[in-house]
Amino acid sequence: MSVLREAHDTAAPVRVAPEQLSHDELVARAVALAPQLRERVVEAEQIRKVPPANIEAVRKAGLFRVLQAKRYGGHQQSFRTHIDTIAAVGEGCGSTAWCMGVIHAHSWLMAHFPQAAQDETYGTDPDAIISAVIAPRGQAKPAKGGYVLNGVWPFGSGSQHADWLFLGAAMLNQAGEVIDEGDLLVPSSDVTIKDDWNVTGLRGTGSCTIVAKDVFVPEHRYVSLRGLIAGKTPGADLHEGWLYKSAGVPVLTLALAPCSLGIARAALDAFKQRLPGREVAYTEHEKQIEMPVTHVQAAEAATRIDVAEALLYRCADEIEAAAQRGEMMEFTKRARVRADCAWAVRQCLEAVETLYLASGGSGIADGSALGRAWRDLHAVNMHGLLNLQTNMELYGRIVLGLKPNTPLI
Repeated sequence: MSVLREAHDTAAPVRVAPEQLSHDELVARAVALAPQLRERVVEAEQIRKVPPANIEAVRKAGLFRVLQAKRYGGHQQSFRTHIDTIAAVGEGCGSTAWCMGVIHAHSWLMAHFPQAAQDETYGTDPDAIISAVIAPRGQAKPAKGGYVLNGVWPFGSGSQHADWLFLGAAMLNQAGEVIDEGDLLVPSSDVTIKDDWNVTGLRGTGSCTIVAKDVFVPEHRYVSLRGLIAGKTPGADLHEGWLYKSAGVPVLTLALAPCSLGIARAALDAFKQRLPGREVAYTEHEKQIEMPVTHVQAAEAATRIDVAEALLYRCADEIEAAAQRGEMMEFTKRARVRADCAWAVRQCLEAVETLYLASGGSGIADGSALGRAWRDLHAVNMHGLLNLQTNMELYGRIVLGLKPNTPLI
């Protein structure tokens, strides 16, 4: 049961969950959760969304609230906690980990909205789930007291379980000119969520298309993306500590990557489990586990996963260091976070590619853990913020002193 306390700078009561957990406690809960999530992996792929039992288990464990503000019942933990909890859950179910990662990102972003918006979401229900398509795919026109939102947003991961949604839009003036890009907060009941997630990878994420038609959004449910990138948002100063002083694009990029660690680790474990006694087809009964090439394959895969982890930890540490100093993160380092995150998820994919190709014909079965990991990691690598070629071009241009190819840095 939640308790109420008075905020230090306002008379309005703020709900605070009584249980705020440490890094170690949260990671232990995530590790403990993985086996039961693994039991529902097939169900997730069949129903094409995270099973409701998974949502409830993650919610009950408090794992959606890792980056949520303490003021509104969250744990307000570090980005290393984010990485480690997502990766642990990913060892059980990659789709659940992906959705948990983006929900973490959205709870972090919620702390940047005006206080009124924070009060009516987490202030009303600390366990509320916020899904999103942050990219400005829609249009918001000015109206009395707010905006009228229209648009179509594909890839709304976890949207079928969401209480609220962030929807990105070009912000127009009365003349129809674009004056900003922003995210608008809407109740999920105000939009249509299409059941159209029919894909090969991350099948269980329910990343469905969201449609808004003439939805009125009060002005307090809007935050500027340009302001977020510049480190100027109306809500961040409500919260003590450094977390919401972190650079926006690096945080949102890092949020997407850690599920890859869990998926790849689970694939390596599945590969190891199937080795004992396995003979290689069309040989003189050669045991795969005794072949030198198998040793090299296992070592290469494990090393790639370790490299990915190290890169993501570096991203987390550098984001946090700048925020703790109260400084805007250095431009080159912000670009490097995008490059590092893309490189990390590609390392996980290449690790699993090696194991998948070494798994024999049985690896292509729908129920193969290696096949599922291979499909899921291809899907992760195809996300726009994790596209390796795009992010390498961006970082390379900055290394060479050229103008970047995007403002999303």
